Amino acid sequence: MEKYVIPSKGVQKLAKETLTTRDLISNSVMLTPCLAARESLPGNTKLYLKAENFQHTGSFKIRGALSKLKRLPKDLELITASSGNHGIACSHAAQTTKHNLTVVLPENVSKSKLSKITNYGTKTILHPGDSGMAEQHARSLAESGDFEYISPYNDDFVMAGQGTIGLELLEQLPRIDNVFISMGGGGLVAGIGSVIKTFSPTTKIIGASAKNSGALAASISVGHVIETEHLDTLADGCAGGVDLGSVTLPIACEVIDKVIECSEEDIAKALKKLAWTENLVVEGAAALAYAAFLSKKSLYEEMINVILLCGGNFDNSVISPIISKENS
Repeated sequence: MEKYVIPSKGVQKLAKETLTTRDLISNSVMLTPCLAARESLPGNTKLYLKAENFQHTGSFKIRGALSKLKRLPKDLELITASSGNHGIACSHAAQTTKHNLTVVLPENVSKSKLSKITNYGTKTILHPGDSGMAEQHARSLAESGDFEYISPYNDDFVMAGQGTIGLELLEQLPRIDNVFISMGGGGLVAGIGSVIKTFSPTTKIIGASAKNSGALAASISVGHVIETEHLDTLADGCAGGVDLGSVTLPIACEVIDKVIECSEEDIAKALKKLAWTENLVVEGAAALAYAAFLSKKSLYEEMINVILLCGGNFDNSVISPIISKENS
């Protein structure tokens, strides 16, 4: 029998919080399917795709947003900064919980992204500069005492929300050997990893990191938050740094068994293969997890593997040219 390490009290506490969270948000999120992959694999190798791209708002982020907002007083003014999945998820969650939410966006945000957020009735502030400056402005407004800042990952309740995916996986499949999860700020991999390591400790957590923006992977390697260079990546939902003092890092360090770094070519290949072989068009951050599996596929033969497809909110002008090229 394979030996395993008993999870720390912090990991077990987060897993326990996830059980409470599922009861809190279950009526507001979708139980997403765990699809058997169509890809032909050798021997008894099994591959499943946990399709969070079918989730409300098109990504897993709604779980963490609802987990956080449902625990906050209704009269609290909320603020965050994101033109992507987190901003959309918080807007949907605030509409559900009847909170007043403001989202700070860079002034050059695309009209389509802006409309996805304002359609929920969310207030917006267009701030000069890039998304990093928009986030700084949101945080400064929160520090003034007028708002409560909603982090996309650096929050125990947000992590617990994302961890509900792990609970679903353990109920959908009787055995799992490996789960491949894309890494950004660490909320997703820490949340799911805590649940898996607590209730299925022999299952391995494989973190997928984009080489062009791998702050969490680099921070894990040295055991503390470090700054890294950030280049454009198809996995833009995973791009960016990690907060100093982030609650996700120590948990990620504990629950992740292996990190696989993927190039832009790897991610593009995965996007194309998902489209042509699996009939699934997803965002680059979701394809990142599949790219990690494909790049080391021979290591995971004769095992039961799960790819977490974290979202399907893609920019058509970016994804279409990739998946339309002959052939995967």
